[in-house]
Amino acid sequence: MPADACQFFYECTQCHALLRPKPGDCCVFCSFGSVKCPPIQLQRGCCG
Repeated sequence: MPADACQFFYECTQCHALLRPKPGDCCVFCSFGSVKCPPIQLQRGCCG
């Protein structure tokens, strides 16, 4: 996961599907990851 930017697209390494964020999310990590991306974590004040 990039530490300083959101990633809008992600290609699955297994099936090569192109993932996009769900409506309202800034990036694929916020939609599909177990934690929000670092820029969102910093905005919410939980990791800085």
